[in-house]
Amino acid sequence: MSVIRWLGLAGLMCLALVPVGCSPDKATDGNKRYVIATVVKVDGIAWFETMRQGVEAFGKDTGHRVFVLGPAKADAAEQVQIIEGLIAQQVDAICVVPFSVEAVEPVLKKARERGIVVISHEASSQQNADLIIEPFENAEYGRHLMDHLARYMGEKGEYATFVGSLTSKSHNEWVDAAVAHQEEKYPGMVNAAVKIEDYDDQNLAYQKTKELITTYPNLTGILGSAMSTVPGAALAVEERGLQEKIQVVGTSLVSVSGPYLKSGAAKLISFWDPADAGYAMNKLAVMQLEGKTVQEGADLGIDGYRELARSPDRPNLFYGSAWMDVTKDNLAQFEAK
Repeated sequence: MSVIRWLGLAGLMCLALVPVGCSPDKATDGNKRYVIATVVKVDGIAWFETMRQGVEAFGKDTGHRVFVLGPAKADAAEQVQIIEGLIAQQVDAICVVPFSVEAVEPVLKKARERGIVVISHEASSQQNADLIIEPFENAEYGRHLMDHLARYMGEKGEYATFVGSLTSKSHNEWVDAAVAHQEEKYPGMVNAAVKIEDYDDQNLAYQKTKELITTYPNLTGILGSAMSTVPGAALAVEERGLQEKIQVVGTSLVSVSGPYLKSGAAKLISFWDPADAGYAMNKLAVMQLEGKTVQEGADLGIDGYRELARSPDRPNLFYGSAWMDVTKDNLAQFEAK
């Protein structure tokens, strides 16, 4: 199905569900019921399906009308087209996880000019957003991942870094901070392959890891940013029987990387709960729509977002403290959830 046709069908479905221009409904607290769209990088992958659960839970809890849209593949132009369609539908708010922060700036500016509230996530440099919510301070997270990779690598050897894309703002901030931290604290390590793009595609991460293993025979570590990197890289490592030689660490979810933690092909994954992030974005959208001010230390009532930190440089940028680490040793407690 073509992108345009898909967007057209999506738009018709949303219009059928979202009566624009009707008398305002009431939410569970008696206030106006808002229409809030969450636009993700890629529809259908585990990370954003989990985010969908959080968005839908918010809708169920509050009575606001919420839905999730995203392109079928990681593509900035398709994401822009989706947002254009939402502007035409006159939704009240758009929550967005941009594939490219720069690519969505013009369309988000247009949305705000039309009176639509914009909440961004994984987009700390976003200029056209009312509020930006990050699960943590990005540089701190990058250093955190590097400390674990260094520990597993014995603080020496060659490693590769992956990002979803060179336009994925958070991924690049994590890697930049991780590499700077390595250069300062772990001089015995070398970043041999820098910022390999896997476009949030597990199969591509797998293929590129196989190429890395051939190109860099002394490779002993991989640090991944996108959820796709760890399972893709770990499969390539596992197939070659290199679990003891190549240490794989990065952002992922238990649902896709758990088997590789068990086998030893991946050593550690770290993540924040996408469901909680989706809930937090939608809650902030309603707060903004209702004219409420978000302050330093704000409690959103969501794990990881109970005491928000405010950026000293950007008053609309807030950080949670939401990351969790999973290894083979504590995997069972996450699988039980």
